[in-house]
Amino acid sequence: MPRLESLAIPNAVATQPASLDYYPQTQLHDRQPIEDNLETQSPQLHYDLAIVGGGIIGNTLALALQNSGLRVVSIESQAQSISISKGRAYVLSVLSGKIFEGLGIWNRILPHVTQFSQIQISDADYAGVVKMYPEDLGTAALGYAASHEVLLTALQSQLRSAQNLTQMCPAQVTAVEYSQTEATLSVTTPDTDTPVIIRANLVIAADGAKSALRERAGIATSGWNYWQSCITATIEPEKSHQNIAYERFWYAGPIGVLPLADGRCQVVWTLPHEQAEALRDLPADEFLQQLEHCTGGLLGKLKLDSQRWLFPVKLMQSQQYTAQRLALIGDAAHCCHPVAGQGMNLGIRDAAALAEILVAAHQAGEDIGSDAVLKRYTSWRKPENWVILAFTDFLDRMFSTSILPIVIIRRFGLLLLDRIPLFKHLALRLMTGLAGKLPQVAR
Repeated sequence: MPRLESLAIPNAVATQPASLDYYPQTQLHDRQPIEDNLETQSPQLHYDLAIVGGGIIGNTLALALQNSGLRVVSIESQAQSISISKGRAYVLSVLSGKIFEGLGIWNRILPHVTQFSQIQISDADYAGVVKMYPEDLGTAALGYAASHEVLLTALQSQLRSAQNLTQMCPAQVTAVEYSQTEATLSVTTPDTDTPVIIRANLVIAADGAKSALRERAGIATSGWNYWQSCITATIEPEKSHQNIAYERFWYAGPIGVLPLADGRCQVVWTLPHEQAEALRDLPADEFLQQLEHCTGGLLGKLKLDSQRWLFPVKLMQSQQYTAQRLALIGDAAHCCHPVAGQGMNLGIRDAAALAEILVAAHQAGEDIGSDAVLKRYTSWRKPENWVILAFTDFLDRMFSTSILPIVIIRRFGLLLLDRIPLFKHLALRLMTGLAGKLPQVAR
């Protein structure tokens, strides 16, 4: 399989840097059919699979296919220097940890993440606190907090030795066409005058919530924008976080505090749009005063260690996860409320499940881009994702209100959760991903 360097594309490198949520989306332009515009000198490559989007989810899929025998090309629009510097951290579920362990990169990731020794759930000024421990689930940890840089670097490092993978970065998909037998993509790079033409049996859209591939294919979405926006920031606490993850609900929206490996914490604070914008624009000391109040002083005096980022919150489910020669994964397929930190973990499960289906189909001599194969992916992942989307929506609506009857009901629910071990165990299995069908790589 020729590497792109042999085609004189110097900026094609073995890295796939990007954040699902924030990197610029691939642009697909309406144009004449690719064949009509194809210059005879345009390089042409043939692959079994083209992954558009080289963030954490796209790279997870590429790594899961490393020893599959499938020829894979990964196309990423951003240069490594841009995406690797994103100062985000994510909740990594127990199942995601198992998937990464099965893919052989957990030993690269684990030394640089925080293992949750405890999760504390509390409701505004209510005195009761639900405390969850690893023994409630029967695992070594309840989850992890991992930075974007750590996850992406580990994936990129492992993929450098993948013999079946060609990586184009930075590169833009400028057109794509689908037929009964294959997909044809036109790809440009900063140093080429003519596009590279890629033919593949299947295209994977891992290009984020505003997926151009999804929109180009005419796949509709359902869902809604919440009345809330989310503020994220990194803080230095006066007191040690003791590897405790906090989910603290307030009447305006939930606050998540993730313990990071270097002693800092990442705050994910959801509020109505106007309040969130006002809070973002407050002087740092006033912002921290409000944060200290809303976290109950659990971490002592706080110091702001990053800029405050603001983004709107939405629930989105694609009405189809597949189309002709196309499959959606990660945020291209679905988005959920950030409460309980489920979003990226759903995408990691998508990638692991799709890889398992594609490898089995390839070994059985099936066409990996056929409708019959892609339906297996939809039937596995779409119902499970619906459960999590509904769960996070329920949590946000149940706890983001001061209506007295609802407040009474939810606090009674927290009491039952704290007192009945079975309820706690079931809730943890749902939150950690262990309640659904486990991919082979995580068993």
